[in-house]
Amino acid sequence: MSPSPASRFSYLGPEGTFTEAALRTLPEAATRELVPMVSVPAALDAVRAGEAAAALVPIENSVEGGVTATLDELASGEPLMIYREVLLPIAFALLVRPGTTLDAVKTVTGHPVAQPQVRKWMARHLPEAQWESAASNADGARLVQEGRFDGAFAGEFAAATYGLEPLVTDIHDAENAQTRFVLVGRPARPSAPTGSDKTSVVMWLREDHPGALLELLQEYAARGVNMMRIESRPTGEGIGRYCFSVDCEGHVADRRVGDVLMGLKRACQQVRFLGSYPRADEVRPTLRPGTTDEEFVAAADWLTRCLDGRP
Repeated sequence: MSPSPASRFSYLGPEGTFTEAALRTLPEAATRELVPMVSVPAALDAVRAGEAAAALVPIENSVEGGVTATLDELASGEPLMIYREVLLPIAFALLVRPGTTLDAVKTVTGHPVAQPQVRKWMARHLPEAQWESAASNADGARLVQEGRFDGAFAGEFAAATYGLEPLVTDIHDAENAQTRFVLVGRPARPSAPTGSDKTSVVMWLREDHPGALLELLQEYAARGVNMMRIESRPTGEGIGRYCFSVDCEGHVADRRVGDVLMGLKRACQQVRFLGSYPRADEVRPTLRPGTTDEEFVAAADWLTRCLDGRP
């Protein structure tokens, strides 16, 4: 019998991607069947269809920014939730078929997000090489194995999988480059707050007018909630129609964060809650005066006394 869906994790494949490397850092991955998928939508659709318990997909890169395929998939279709995040340091190797020299590399490939991270290196060392994007870095390695390209920018660990050699290693234009991955499953109760958490939502404006986005941002600012990322994505409903993907510090169970979400719900046409989950860097937020749970409770008690006519 094949393994049950509950024992499977899907991920952006094929084998040898940075996504697989990130997934294998999770303790629970050791007890699951890891299933590579051809794309981010395919990995997430496996969860939606009940074919996998969760999927690990890239969502943000410190050089290139948001991974649009993931942002768009989380904003549309059957709702999903983020339960974990992983930060993985990123450095590339130029993988080639055995015996290939650097001056013989005329065509290269890799994931589109990889190109901005190696562009300067290519200008110095492979100025004449032609780039063509692949579905993933590991898929680029497979294409090199098949002879369709001379070299692929991928993780050094992918070389053995595809019978290639790392001609050059530790390639990166930006020091300390990282990619952030998220473990996504079907909606359920968020895990308990850890004190070092992150909350993600997608929100749609009710109407477009001067200051409309500012009004939503003030929901965060007024409650002392720090926004960690905000990106606009087209809704597909016409030019100028956007939704906004936002990460903030804190957990939905924190009074200040829950109050923000209620404010957004009142002000927005739609809000999609993508989850509250532990931060991979374990950094705890610095709370401004008046934003602790105790102060929110005290304010609510004071209002109750006012309504009851008590001093």
